[in-house]
Amino acid sequence: MTQKIDQDHSRFRKIVRGRIKQNLRKYISQGELIGRQGQQSVTIPLPQIETPRFRLGAKQQGGVGQGQGKVGDGLGEGEGEGGAGAAGQQPGEHGLEVEVSIEELASIFGEALELPRIEPRGRDRIVAERYRYTSVRRTGPNSLRHFKRTFKQALRRQVAMGTYDVERPLIVPVRDDVRYRSWRREPLPETNAVIIYMMDVSGSMGDEQKEIVRIESFWIDTWLRAQYRGLESRYLIHDATAKEVDRETFFRTRESGGTMISSVYKLCAKIIGEDYSPSEWNIYPFHFSDGDNWSVDDTALCMRLLREQIVPAVNVFCYGQVESPYGSGQFIKDLRQGFDPQRGDVIASEIANREAIVDSIRTFLGKGR
Repeated sequence: MTQKIDQDHSRFRKIVRGRIKQNLRKYISQGELIGRQGQQSVTIPLPQIETPRFRLGAKQQGGVGQGQGKVGDGLGEGEGEGGAGAAGQQPGEHGLEVEVSIEELASIFGEALELPRIEPRGRDRIVAERYRYTSVRRTGPNSLRHFKRTFKQALRRQVAMGTYDVERPLIVPVRDDVRYRSWRREPLPETNAVIIYMMDVSGSMGDEQKEIVRIESFWIDTWLRAQYRGLESRYLIHDATAKEVDRETFFRTRESGGTMISSVYKLCAKIIGEDYSPSEWNIYPFHFSDGDNWSVDDTALCMRLLREQIVPAVNVFCYGQVESPYGSGQFIKDLRQGFDPQRGDVIASEIANREAIVDSIRTFLGKGR
């Protein structure tokens, strides 16, 4: 019975996985991750799911393919359980909320977008532990019993006591002969990564643009956390000046005024130089803006900061331009002119609306860097 339940549960999980994968674009574009979003799992709404099975109909009951008719005749309207605009007494279809781990969600996400695995670089201070069996002791669980050392100890005891018979070499261990494997803990450095999120919060970036950034950054975060055991996130906002904030402030800040993109690039370069050695960290800066900048001179300064300080230190620099009715959208053009897209170290993406989020993420993460 237990085996049957496990099989049914596994089958149900496969159906759920397929349904999530099928509707993933909708979940991403509409932000349909509801309920308990924690560090380990999220709750996803799904339509009602029924496992496939045969259903037997009533005897002598007409249906499609039965009764009088000719090829090409239309089918009449059947007796439904409700009508448009009319009240009904039959139960409706209920949605189903399924809890999915972050690891499984990342796996589904990667399969759906056909994202390659990332080849990390460097190791640093975030350390895991592993256990190595390096010695033997007298106590322990039966699962760690060391049979060879136990019989060796029993043989030694019997020889010392003179009870060992060469003609009849029977070795019978007693309790004091039993030996168990013993272990010790070893620190195991993990490959680390940092995501530096940067967002333009000037007056031309409205609530819809910030919501697009929030949704896209969640999925970027989900995928990169599946690639790295140690992941840090830093959040920078800017208008004419830049500052570092926490995650909550990052998505809720309302600012006004002009835009100087160089201010946030200077802060980003400063953080990388002080806290993250490029030889030991995988560094991912993501900048989101509507493409409006203060002046041509400031854009030239941005290109110099990227070329000389940021791009040489990071895995890849990603710029997402969110379409806004108030932004000029010029910065992405300057960025594409300043950096060769074939090199892949600077990736730019235009995000016209929520429907474009999936393609933007694929553009950013599709090279596996």
